[in-house]
Amino acid sequence: MAASGREADVFFVLMGAILVFAMHAGFAFLEAGTVRKKNQVNALMKILVDFAVSTIAYFFVGYGIAYGVHFLHGAATISGALEGSGYAPSGFDLVRFFFLLTFAAAIPAIISGGIAERSRFTPQLLATAVIVGLAYPFFEGMAWHGNLGFQAFLEHHFGAPFNDFAGSVVVHAFGGWVALGAVLMLGARRGRYRRDGSVAGIPPSNIPFLALGSWLLCIGWFGFNVMSAQSLHGINGLVAINSLMAMAGGILAGWLCGRSDPGFTHNGALAGLVAVCAGSNVMHPLGSLVVGAAAGALFVHAFTLCQNKWKIDDVLGVWPLHGMCGLWGGIACGIFGQRALGGIGGVSFLSQLVGSLAGTAIALVAGLVVYGAIKATMGMRLADEQEFRGADLSLHHIGAYPEEDVTGR
Repeated sequence: MAASGREADVFFVLMGAILVFAMHAGFAFLEAGTVRKKNQVNALMKILVDFAVSTIAYFFVGYGIAYGVHFLHGAATISGALEGSGYAPSGFDLVRFFFLLTFAAAIPAIISGGIAERSRFTPQLLATAVIVGLAYPFFEGMAWHGNLGFQAFLEHHFGAPFNDFAGSVVVHAFGGWVALGAVLMLGARRGRYRRDGSVAGIPPSNIPFLALGSWLLCIGWFGFNVMSAQSLHGINGLVAINSLMAMAGGILAGWLCGRSDPGFTHNGALAGLVAVCAGSNVMHPLGSLVVGAAAGALFVHAFTLCQNKWKIDDVLGVWPLHGMCGLWGGIACGIFGQRALGGIGGVSFLSQLVGSLAGTAIALVAGLVVYGAIKATMGMRLADEQEFRGADLSLHHIGAYPEEDVTGR
């Protein structure tokens, strides 16, 4: 029975990894639907190649930094076939790596949406390798493995460790705040802001693609959240219902605050899901509904301020969506996870506040340093002519609609 349980856990985590891997198609189509037609191929290419680079960087470097586990041994050893090898039987450590890799690879997928339409391809791949191999696992290990005594410190001083069950801060806020650093280093797209300070409207190129991306992400998110238990024994339907309620709250808030704008509505669903990740294992469904609705409203207002007032050209709004809503989710866990508000308890508001701020600070510094270094050495931006022509033809030599390129339509 014990062997059967191990094999069931392997299958469970593998299915979670596949669901989260499918979310990367959601990232790709969300970006392809938001950018202009001349940059759609580039959006799809970035997400796919970034995933491959993330896999290599996390396998050889990042996973070891976060969890102290390496796979440079014989297959019999790392699969757990040898008794006393230090690796879990039935290859559990391998599928756990796959599952956590899909989280790590979400970081460059998030960043990609912020720097779309004007970033060079190879420098972004270099940044992906550094962030997924070094920066992300540094904080991941602190939050999810207790590295550097981070969790012990919070528990000693504030009465509870930092609770981020499925990565509101570890994944989403981290990716969003790295993206902010990248966007600041990169600068705005050509023509986005006129000389008189007004904003040039650049509408999404394909609302059905945008909607498809949102739907794929929403579906995969239930693997992202529920299967963060990483074992059948630890699975809890509360996580699923909390995710559902937060998603519904985010959709309605995005629809209302965004005045029926399809972009805000579909991203509102994602805002709610980003925010609920941290406390999905401890909050009441009604608390999750409030957290998700607040995240949907936060996204709409932060995106509007970011684009129109602060003149930060974050194309997909990844800093408001992942950065700000992820930060809100980490803090909200310390509020709505309390028993007084229907939660399970065992969380501390101060631990959530400190843990969330620590993650965002590390991420912002990493984004500024990595992308600042690339900007100063090899350069980050497409040439003006390449940007005007579009990344598809400039970098990949084919457009999303090649027949139109031939006929001139």
